[in-house]
Amino acid sequence: MAAMTSSARPFLNRRLTEFGTTIFAEMSALAVTTGSINLGQGFPDTDGPEEVREAAVRALRDGRGNQYPPGPGVPELRAAIAAHQERRYGLAYDPDTEVLVTAGATEAIAAALLALLEPGDEVVALEPYYDSYAACIAMAGGRRVPVTLRPSEGGFRLDLDELRDAVTDRTRLLLINTPHNPTGTVLTREELRAIAELAVERDLLVVTDEVYEHLVFDEAEHVPLATFPGMRERTVTIGSAGKTFSFTGWKVGWVTAAPGLVAAVRSAKQFLTYVASGPFQYAVAEALALPDSYFDAFRADMLAKRDLLSAGLADAGLRVFRPAGTYFVTTDIRPLGERDGFAFCRALPERAGVVAIPNAVFYDHKEAGAPYVRFAFCKRAEVLADATERLRKAFTR
Repeated sequence: MAAMTSSARPFLNRRLTEFGTTIFAEMSALAVTTGSINLGQGFPDTDGPEEVREAAVRALRDGRGNQYPPGPGVPELRAAIAAHQERRYGLAYDPDTEVLVTAGATEAIAAALLALLEPGDEVVALEPYYDSYAACIAMAGGRRVPVTLRPSEGGFRLDLDELRDAVTDRTRLLLINTPHNPTGTVLTREELRAIAELAVERDLLVVTDEVYEHLVFDEAEHVPLATFPGMRERTVTIGSAGKTFSFTGWKVGWVTAAPGLVAAVRSAKQFLTYVASGPFQYAVAEALALPDSYFDAFRADMLAKRDLLSAGLADAGLRVFRPAGTYFVTTDIRPLGERDGFAFCRALPERAGVVAIPNAVFYDHKEAGAPYVRFAFCKRAEVLADATERLRKAFTR
């Protein structure tokens, strides 16, 4: 017998009706049922440094973090985050008032948007964007205003005039992601300076997702937005251990910002997870203190994998946009005679034994993303070689 309810109103909050099961869950399930190589969801297939994993084991055995850690994060990790920001970028943050540890970057995004937005506030975001952005803006009652990155000279670029035109009197904040998922774009110093000047001129807050900060390639450089004049006091910067140390399941992220902004984000965060990942926080504190040689080797390894996958995708007949950052490659499927990324990705496991993600899920303007498909290269080299061989056989017969 069906359960009785007191209302015919749908169970799901109307703000979330456009969001069903994530494409990552759908495609990962498809990979399992078909035995396909999963180049869809962005998680490594090997663990990070052994010394970092052992640091987590020590913390567990020593009883550090097995009970609730402090709400802002364990002091050792907050100090390590502050030291990392100063050593890398010359940004000095007080570990006690300007650093907040979160349950991954996804919670940091949610807490920041829930804290800083009122219903009706507009958020300008770079499209395509990580799917949680849209959901979190909706949960906060905000209105997202996409500014589309468009193909240009082998990559995707931001139109600064379009960005300026998107800002209105209702705009509360800019949501910036660089290095950018899914396109692999790394905003240049000049582009970031223009964004900073716009934020100061229009008195906007900025939430900047910099989780791929250590994965920039070739001539690209990662420059935190908070380093520009007038930006430190208005910018919430988000980082993540998962992407840098290949322990995505630990869910350790963080926020750095001025005291008032951190206090606001903490007010929302405390009613989400409250705290999480206690023992892992101690391990990440040690990871952030690893020598530069670790970060250099990590980047070099991912660069080699980028080139391996990019070459294989091109050999299979796809147009490849070689990323300047992250661990994703965006491709154009139109050279294969395809135009619908959703249909292509849903058929790909049976056709080639490979799983990818249709970029259209990251767009409000679905038609703009329709022919693009994202592949992850944070996998073992032999897995990438196998995947590209399967694709080549499927599409170059």
